[in-house]
Amino acid sequence: MKLGELQKLKIQKRVDFGVYLSDGTDKVLLPKKQVPEDCKIGDELTVFVYKDSKDRMIATTNTPKLTLGQFGVLPVSQINKVGAFLDWGLEKELFLPFKEMTRKPSEGDEILVRVYIDKSERLCASMKGIYDLLSKKPPFAVGDEVEARIYEFGHDFGTFVAIEDKYSAMIPRHEDVSKYRIGDILMVRITGIKEDGKCDVTIRDKAYVQMEDDAVAILDLIDSYAGVLPFSEKASPEVIKRETGLSKAAFKRAIGRLYKERKITINDGKIRRVED
Repeated sequence: MKLGELQKLKIQKRVDFGVYLSDGTDKVLLPKKQVPEDCKIGDELTVFVYKDSKDRMIATTNTPKLTLGQFGVLPVSQINKVGAFLDWGLEKELFLPFKEMTRKPSEGDEILVRVYIDKSERLCASMKGIYDLLSKKPPFAVGDEVEARIYEFGHDFGTFVAIEDKYSAMIPRHEDVSKYRIGDILMVRITGIKEDGKCDVTIRDKAYVQMEDDAVAILDLIDSYAGVLPFSEKASPEVIKRETGLSKAAFKRAIGRLYKERKITINDGKIRRVED
């Protein structure tokens, strides 16, 4: 009997509350409400085998959204003190333990997970290990704009996303993703495809488009500092990233534009806004 998989089993015995199915060695109950009409002893049924709320093996003719070893997107239906529960198309929801979360989701979020068997021989979900399951070498080219779902914030590496919930990609760590959550879908642009097929992507527009938005954001930041930014484009990348959310290159481009437009002055390591 294969836990967590679709399989063909034969009807061995009929009881008041359903039928027992067998693989020739073990048997499992298919509840009465799941039993197809006009079936008889010896008939073969395709069922999914999992465990009920009392940890008993049970069969269903319903097909879950994910089976053992698969990964995909499932909605979070509820969260309690032990973890989260996901809707995977069966009466008993799929349990996501806290220890298998890369970051705590919220009810209603749609997150990328995989199905595994825990130490108690129960089917559970995990947000971990998705990176190794994603496909490589996507059918896209540098410059293409595609949808990608955030599945893990990678800290020192960047933000891990799945293009079309299928292909491996990463947003570089210098790009500001602080306003996003696990499960969010973003429009990204492919900036590079490595030899192994993994993608680098950006949430920013092309430089000449993005520069306008960056320049406006910097002016707002200068205003928040009473018209004088206490650092310039010569500051360290870490300082610039922390204060503006921009990479040093993007910051310099935006500052250069504002300077040419005579909206700022740069003196003594400080950037001052020019009054209109």
